[in-house]
Amino acid sequence: MTSRDAAEVLSLSERQIKRLKAGVKKEGEVFVIHKNRGRKPKHTIPGKIRDQIVFLALSKYKGANYAHLAELLEEDEGITISQSSVSRVLKAKGIKSSRKHKPPKPHRSRERKPQEGLLLQMDASPYEWIPGIKCSLQRQTILKYGLPVSVYVDRHIIFKTPSNAKLT
Repeated sequence: MTSRDAAEVLSLSERQIKRLKAGVKKEGEVFVIHKNRGRKPKHTIPGKIRDQIVFLALSKYKGANYAHLAELLEEDEGITISQSSVSRVLKAKGIKSSRKHKPPKPHRSRERKPQEGLLLQMDASPYEWIPGIKCSLQRQTILKYGLPVSVYVDRHIIFKTPSNAKLT
């Protein structure tokens, strides 16, 4: 197999393949094994601290979310740890963040009008939806159905007065 073929198969450059070949000839197969393999990263959270975080999350600080727990650990326990690290430690143990969600606000559905043409819904978007044709269906709608009893608009600023932001 040529260096070019190997580079293509391994998705590496030819230069990288030549460097790897030279290293294997000089040091043997161990050259291609990453040098950090088997080492523990310097920034690893010690097991004792991990266990303490899990214990405190389940007992003393039960109900605190990840962000609040990280703050409490630093303030009260002297454990300086990031929110993402707290999250990673607790997720690994299957402990979810206790987030309290607000219940969704109820939105009343608008009652249907008894007859077509009583309500006109308007949109304030200034786009030409059909290229080259700038039109408004308002006139055609009024001619076909008559004047609407009510008009329903989106909350675009074009329908509000700037001083008090009420619908005009």
